[in-house]
Amino acid sequence: MDRAPRISFTSLGCPKALVDSERIITRLRAEGYELARKHDGADIVIVNTCGFLDSAKQESLSAIGEAMAENGKVIVTGCMGAEPEQIEQAHPGVLSITGPQQYESVLDAVHRALPPAHNPHMDLVPPQGIKLTPRHYAYLKISEGCNNRCTFCIIPKLRGDLVSRPANDVLREAERLVGAGVKELLVISQDTSAYGVDLKYAESPWKDRQVRAKFLDLARELGELGAWVRLQYVYPYPHVDEVIALMNEGKVLPYLDIPFQHASPEVLKAMKRPAAQDKTLARIKRWREECPDLALRSTFIVGFPGETDSDFAYLLDWLDEAEIDRLGCFKYEPVAGATSNAIENPVPEEVKQERYNALMARQQKISARRLKRKVGTRQQIIIDEVGPTVAKGRSKADAPEIDGAVYLTSRRPLRVGEIVTAKIERADQYDLHGSVSGF
Repeated sequence: MDRAPRISFTSLGCPKALVDSERIITRLRAEGYELARKHDGADIVIVNTCGFLDSAKQESLSAIGEAMAENGKVIVTGCMGAEPEQIEQAHPGVLSITGPQQYESVLDAVHRALPPAHNPHMDLVPPQGIKLTPRHYAYLKISEGCNNRCTFCIIPKLRGDLVSRPANDVLREAERLVGAGVKELLVISQDTSAYGVDLKYAESPWKDRQVRAKFLDLARELGELGAWVRLQYVYPYPHVDEVIALMNEGKVLPYLDIPFQHASPEVLKAMKRPAAQDKTLARIKRWREECPDLALRSTFIVGFPGETDSDFAYLLDWLDEAEIDRLGCFKYEPVAGATSNAIENPVPEEVKQERYNALMARQQKISARRLKRKVGTRQQIIIDEVGPTVAKGRSKADAPEIDGAVYLTSRRPLRVGEIVTAKIERADQYDLHGSVSGF
């Protein structure tokens, strides 16, 4: 081949899968492979799949089908690859199938199908690795797997039990990212607040000190790097209370992404989730007393097997009191291998849809009410997109892709990745509008 071999890449699923994709691409670029923008312009295609829900599996199979049609040489990896039978049946011509986190197996498959063009005189990889996110923010994955056994979830089956990275390993990556211009670090894992349990919170050397592999300690150290630090996928263990002080100190953003999933004690018990939501309401109240700017994001499941009308009414009442700032809702789907499939009294699809509509309508009112309180305030905004007259950004209360946006006018042109001060002039159900008042 008289040119560098070209790889096309499709990454599906959650930010944790995106980090896996970034690691694979970084290794391939280090070996001299180039990235192609289209499947039909590549020598080979890699599809990183999601296998959490049946709808995600269908999306993955469709993506594989498109890659097969447009290119024909396809390597499949990711969560769906942990159970390859369905892929093999739908697309028997794929070159190889591997499960999540099996980076070496993916590289071996690429090498077999498309040997690298070795050039020792070229340094193709920046120190921070290859990122699939915009330059100004990056996902920082601190562990793999999960020790929880929620009945609706098969992540431990796909990705195994919790395996945490040493603290200094995480901090080195974070420092490289910030040094490369990243302004916002989004800390992720399957269970972020369980970080370090498997390591028994072991210390590791970082600069002139020892740092424990513990949620609070890691958050504090990340807060010293000068970037926004956003904590996502935080299971509500008691020690999460301790991180609120770091928010008041400006070390981490006043933002917690906690997947509560439901509020009814009976449903939570069936899910094998923490069921003391009355105590959770007290904690939320205390968090907001300690940190008035705190924004809470959460996800909820409606139509879980056995969920009654009174369970759902309990959830709506709980939401009114909790006033979650940002909310995602899913209608329950049976997942092959999940123990929740055996729970009696499945909820009819039409009832799931009714409850979904009702919950989202209730949340829209809550969101509009909470955003209205920000009108007249000044907020720091990170710019994601720049248009001819209006720029789109996010406040400290908004994670990329999943939360709302802030639309700004400005006296001078803005740059993507710039952090500005804006006066908030108007709010709707999910977004804010304003003008830049400081740079």
